[in-house]
Amino acid sequence: MFKILEANELTTNIFQMVVEAPRVADACLPGQFLIIRVDEEGERIPLTICDYDREKGTVEIVVQAIGAETYKLSALKAGDSLADVVGPLGKPSDLCEESIDELKKKKIVFIAGGVGTAPVYPQAKWLKEQGVDCDVIIGAKTKDLVILEDRFKKVCNLHITTDDGSYGRSGMVTKALQDLWDEGNKYDHCVAIGPMIMMKFVCKLTQELGIPTIVSMNPIMVDGTGMCGACRLTVDGQVKFACVDGPEFDGHKVDFDQAMNRMKLYKTEEGRLLLKAKEGDTHHGGCGNCN
Repeated sequence: MFKILEANELTTNIFQMVVEAPRVADACLPGQFLIIRVDEEGERIPLTICDYDREKGTVEIVVQAIGAETYKLSALKAGDSLADVVGPLGKPSDLCEESIDELKKKKIVFIAGGVGTAPVYPQAKWLKEQGVDCDVIIGAKTKDLVILEDRFKKVCNLHITTDDGSYGRSGMVTKALQDLWDEGNKYDHCVAIGPMIMMKFVCKLTQELGIPTIVSMNPIMVDGTGMCGACRLTVDGQVKFACVDGPEFDGHKVDFDQAMNRMKLYKTEEGRLLLKAKEGDTHHGGCGNCN
């Protein structure tokens, strides 16, 4: 059992938890994810890591209550326990693989939307710890839906934009990125994490601007082991699975339209059967095609 040390509601239907998991905390890096089970009968929930503390032996998660299992998870309080916390899973951020000297030469921007704001935080924090500055653009529909603002202000140059103009800049994250670019911020690297449609249009813009862009495909993960076929996607013409090959990929090579269409089909039993019939041996991540 994994004890919950903190549990807070950040905003409507979005909850933050700090969980005691020393072995996970000791091994994880920014960009990776966990598999959570609320109880012995619960479904597996893949959640990206929002933060970790190796000394305290804790990991932090942020979850949006949108289904039965995430609703059960969000109802837990400090002092309660989770049946399983498995991880770290997935590959760490590509930034962790570069030399610090090279990172310091780059102007890096993160684009965060919705719950995707959570996995951006550990990457920005990790860069700050290495002495690397970065910009972060957080996008939300309205001021009330902005999360982790105070924590971001400590680790990056923060820019907030809201769809309704109620806080920060006005408009979508793509408009904020274009404005910052026009103001003289010539970025060398971009990381975008958020809703699929947001990442698609961020990549469209960064391709026009010539900014290499990494996206996290965690929104399409279900099982987290590559066996369910939910997170199958095409990257540069090749079959990949977000949970075992990612979750981060070159955003300019991801077929977003295909991935979003698969997400819609996967929600129904008939849709899942159709995908399995069409995709054959490449439907599951365990087929070897993801290597």
